[in-house]
Amino acid sequence: MTFKVIEAGISVSVQDLGRPGYYQLGIPQGGAMDRFSLSVANLLVGNNENAAGLEAAYIGPKLHFSSSTMIAVTGGDAPVFVDGVEHECWRPIEIKAGQVLEFGFIKNGARLYLAFAGGINVPEVLGSRSTYTVGILGGLEGRVLKSGDVLETFQSESQVTIRDVSIPEAMRPQITQVTSLKVLPGLYWHRLTEAAGEKFFADEWAVGTEADRMGYRFTGGRPMEFVERTPPFGAGADPSNIVDSAYPYGSIQVPAGQEPIVLHRDAVSAGGYFQIGTVISADMDLIGQLQPNKKVQFIKVSMDEALKARSVYQAKMAQVRETLNR
Repeated sequence: MTFKVIEAGISVSVQDLGRPGYYQLGIPQGGAMDRFSLSVANLLVGNNENAAGLEAAYIGPKLHFSSSTMIAVTGGDAPVFVDGVEHECWRPIEIKAGQVLEFGFIKNGARLYLAFAGGINVPEVLGSRSTYTVGILGGLEGRVLKSGDVLETFQSESQVTIRDVSIPEAMRPQITQVTSLKVLPGLYWHRLTEAAGEKFFADEWAVGTEADRMGYRFTGGRPMEFVERTPPFGAGADPSNIVDSAYPYGSIQVPAGQEPIVLHRDAVSAGGYFQIGTVISADMDLIGQLQPNKKVQFIKVSMDEALKARSVYQAKMAQVRETLNR
């Protein structure tokens, strides 16, 4: 089965769950910003959770299908139309040969995920089909989609079976008026004064306009104060500078102590800014669904609390698998 891109949408790219194992070489894990939503979309159409689908920011692509198939749309809340007829997200959608899929602008959330029965057939690069545009790796020629592109899936028409299954709304991403993001303080927390550390967690922050697959910048909080020091050789005079260090996925760097940046899926692996902490893995999907100007509160947690949150996330995913495999 093939489909043609009539209109490309915004930052639409082929993504799976990423390519772990190459971060030490400067190649990030990449993959879906909201791993839960892509995994669920794949399960809804009978795929392996790691099958390649599409990720779109704010508005999805307009697609024409050559053959009958089954798709699912998850992630943010957006109208989905097949030949002008609206369909529900978070459940399988039957597509017939010659039909056109299109989207309205997203109402809540920031990213949509589109899974196709069988998964998108593009070459694996370092064990993944996910697109890393900075390195021009994976996906379709290492880039976002454009009008006129044609992609194929592994699924043949004879294998399509539509199932009457869906995901309860309570299990879908919940973007509240103020989103809480749990943070484990990091190796360079000692660079802040005690008062500055308290302010970081007390202040309400907002997603800035610089929010993409590499990282999310947050604005609105108070500038940070640093403990006085003699700069180490190579760090420079700016108190937020350090001698180069590795950046964990989800780490929070604060250039000049002004605006925190949470590093996301396609972020670089090292640099010269200190990191005050790391957003826990269980909350990283939420960041991928935050639009600019959305309010955020950072919450300080311990390692035990972070591990407990991860267990809750894993249990939720297990519940989804059980629901869809009945």
